[in-house]
Amino acid sequence: MTEFIEKRVSNIRNEIFSGVTVALALVPEAVAFAFVAGVDPLVGLYAAFMVGLITSIFGGRPGMISGATGALAVVMVTLVAKGNEMGNPDENLGLYYLFATVILMGIIQVLAGLLKLGKFVRLIPHSVMMGFVNGLAIVIFLSQLGMFKKTMGDKKVWLQGNQLYLMVGLVALTMLIMWGLPKIKQLQKLPEALIAILVVSMLAILLKFDVATVGSFIKDGGGEGLKGSLPTLNLETFSKVPFTLGSIIFILPYALILAAIGLIESLMTLNLIDDLTETRGNGNRECVAQGSANIVTGLFGGMGGCAMIGQSIINIKGGARGRLSGIVAAVLLLIFILFGSSYIEQVPIAALVGVMFMVVIGTFAWSSFRILNKIPKTDLFVLVLVSALTVIFDLAIAVVSGVIVSALVFSWENATRIRARKSVKENGTKVYEIWGPLFFGSIITFNDKFDVKNDPENVEIDFMESRISDHSALEAIFNIVEKYETAGKTIHLKHLSEECKVLLFKSNTRFHEVIINDIDDPRYHIAENPEKFN
Repeated sequence: MTEFIEKRVSNIRNEIFSGVTVALALVPEAVAFAFVAGVDPLVGLYAAFMVGLITSIFGGRPGMISGATGALAVVMVTLVAKGNEMGNPDENLGLYYLFATVILMGIIQVLAGLLKLGKFVRLIPHSVMMGFVNGLAIVIFLSQLGMFKKTMGDKKVWLQGNQLYLMVGLVALTMLIMWGLPKIKQLQKLPEALIAILVVSMLAILLKFDVATVGSFIKDGGGEGLKGSLPTLNLETFSKVPFTLGSIIFILPYALILAAIGLIESLMTLNLIDDLTETRGNGNRECVAQGSANIVTGLFGGMGGCAMIGQSIINIKGGARGRLSGIVAAVLLLIFILFGSSYIEQVPIAALVGVMFMVVIGTFAWSSFRILNKIPKTDLFVLVLVSALTVIFDLAIAVVSGVIVSALVFSWENATRIRARKSVKENGTKVYEIWGPLFFGSIITFNDKFDVKNDPENVEIDFMESRISDHSALEAIFNIVEKYETAGKTIHLKHLSEECKVLLFKSNTRFHEVIINDIDDPRYHIAENPEKFN
């Protein structure tokens, strides 16, 4: 009982500390993505709070953190810009079109969950997963490089001189603390990310370092600060956005793209956390939770969101395994907005950059370098392709492209595996024993196996080691049968599975005469005396 209580207390402590760390890391991320989308920072922060809270409570993956993400923001910026062009510039219609799109996006995600489409994430090959992880690590790294710039006039320039050295030094100190703390036995249970942020923040404040802070970052982006009120129901969206066919046609493509990106990123992050924790999440439940969260955040004036791989890994590495950490992070984020903005704005950006750099190191699949010469070249190509497309375009394009390429490679390889072993019975009947899957990709190879002109009067095609997979295969079999019958020869099909027979009978009733309904023993035998096989 004592061990059980100590374990529960330890878990609760890990959940709370991880939640605090995640909340601090969420602030600049949410603000930055709001700027990318072309909306006020509070729109991003409200989204991080609402999406994070709802998915933490109702989501299918305890420990996963959701909020405003860059993958969605890069799509939203175009939506907001085009929405602003559709009315008076002073009306800021783009923002209301964004809210309406987020609501529709959420409805699509809920439907995906109810239709149990989340299971299709299992079709994503391991090479695509590795490419996704590596590409996302590179994206996170590149996004942090922007923190090494400052605003001068209308443009951003790289830090120089003492400012650069100080920034690099604080980032390195943060990383050193996070790396070294777990190596000290007495301090292993402390949340290294949170300790690193607190130490670097106190150092910068006490020594009055001239470094960028969360507050200066917001002001450089044109925001006024973190201070805000509780999110309120934004009914203006329904009055500003006309419910017409034109409006639906305008927002529907964006809603579909955002829903797809959100679900793909969330489900792949879910799979990644499953691997890290050796547990199993519920993809369909996560789809419903993500969709519901986006409907709510759209109604209350948030920019929408999905799972965040960086913050999720921070959370998991901090020891969080339950829902409490996500709830703590979301509630703390709201507290920051309402009461703690002046304190959070003093946190140096360098401390948060250091945390994210450690996330990059932990996220990148370094094992991919060790297996370069050990995996098929096609898998290596897919891995590199997905990584590159994630960096150049976005996650959805990268993953879909990777799955398509992997599927084509799989189809090609299976298309070349079909074989036909030929033999002649004592009565002169020629037998073709087909090996391998018969589907659209293997039809040409299948047809090349037969010599209709020179074959004897009686022919059998044995499908014991084959399988008819699709309509193209049915057509191929029908065409072969027709060729032999046109040549005046008799053909029979043997050892077809019951479902193959059903498909062929539906295709053409003539197959009742062609198919042999065998009751022959299978091509394996049950040993009556197992000892003679030892």
